[in-house]
Amino acid sequence: MTRKSQPQIQPPLSRRGGVVWLGWKLVIAFSVALCLLALLRIQLQYNSVTTLSSPLSVARSQTPLHKYSGDRPKLAFLFLARRDLPLDFMWERFFKGVDHANFSIYIHSLPGFVFNEDTTRSQLFYNRQLNNSIKVVWGESSMIAAERLLLASALEDHSNQRFVLLSDRCAPLYDFGYIYRYLISSPRSFVDSFLHTKETRYSVKMSPVIPEDKWRKGSQWIALIRSHAEVIVNDGIVFPVFKEFCKRCPPLGTNEAWLFLKQKRRNCIPDEHYVQTLLTMQGLESEMERRTVTYTVWNVSGTKYEAKSWHPVTFTLENSGPEEIKEIKVQSFCSED
Repeated sequence: MTRKSQPQIQPPLSRRGGVVWLGWKLVIAFSVALCLLALLRIQLQYNSVTTLSSPLSVARSQTPLHKYSGDRPKLAFLFLARRDLPLDFMWERFFKGVDHANFSIYIHSLPGFVFNEDTTRSQLFYNRQLNNSIKVVWGESSMIAAERLLLASALEDHSNQRFVLLSDRCAPLYDFGYIYRYLISSPRSFVDSFLHTKETRYSVKMSPVIPEDKWRKGSQWIALIRSHAEVIVNDGIVFPVFKEFCKRCPPLGTNEAWLFLKQKRRNCIPDEHYVQTLLTMQGLESEMERRTVTYTVWNVSGTKYEAKSWHPVTFTLENSGPEEIKEIKVQSFCSED
């Protein structure tokens, strides 16, 4: 009697299909995980770039480029003030009789400070303060942030074609007509800018955004053509680097100062480097007169002036008589090219 061979037991079709489907689910899940990981990595890289290029200053507004077609270009006087303008009476005389169509006034002061009959002796400055001003600390990026706010406000008026940055302690040496003709007739900006390697204000951490060979230094007090003002306001690359790596050193002897030195951070004095470096990186050095039209005295060795550390000489009644003013006028427009 022949025994029938036992039939091999085969898994039911549904079970085989389940095993295959489980394998596909694992493949799909693994693929999705890889995609999510890749997307997460891209997002992290994007956030890193955005940290450097995002508009960290409220000044940046992507100001559109405008060509001026009018016949009455204005000078925009941009006052960077601690609070009020102690020399407002001199500026009142400077602007006396001048057609208001030839100039504009903008003031960055303390947030909330208002120029009115109680705070200034000149009606020219009434309500000329910026409503979006910020707290400014010397030696920090807030200084250049305030400058950018002034430029952004002045750029809203298309008639403004030259932009002069001034301290609240600045005083005019010439009359309005002379200054107007001098600045309007020049197709270049007046930006004191030079290569300076003696100080260690540049940090290698600024590269590759700011190459060391593009690092420049110069006076804070600039007079710009409109296209250069637009470059500064629309900058979203260089300003964040200054904000990140240019910090004010805390007082020596404090824990913050120790940490500051340990991290090898530095106070690079942004207002002496930002505009100069940015315009150099943009290839605009050929469009600049590399000197300032604001006269200051820094080197006081062998002179009668007294200077405070980190700041230029303050002129007083004792050292700014007629002869001194005459000498300053001769020196103020002499430069070494």
